[in-house]
Amino acid sequence: MGAIIDLRGLTCPLPLLKLREKIKEVPAGEEVTVLTSDPGTMAEIPLWAEKAGIEVVNCCQENGHFKFILRKVK
Repeated sequence: MGAIIDLRGLTCPLPLLKLREKIKEVPAGEEVTVLTSDPGTMAEIPLWAEKAGIEVVNCCQENGHFKFILRKVK
């Protein structure tokens, strides 16, 4: 399993801004788990990922937060 980026407690636009910064450290082909608490990220992260060359492997809500599994394609 790859890195975990915990963005819980942050509200829009901070989760996406922090994710964009931290994903730069992830090597291409690697998966990363992203945890958020802002409901807006359920729409924002997949839209951004599509444009940024990031594959959304899975996204769901669990235990009061949102969990994304992302794979950095490029």
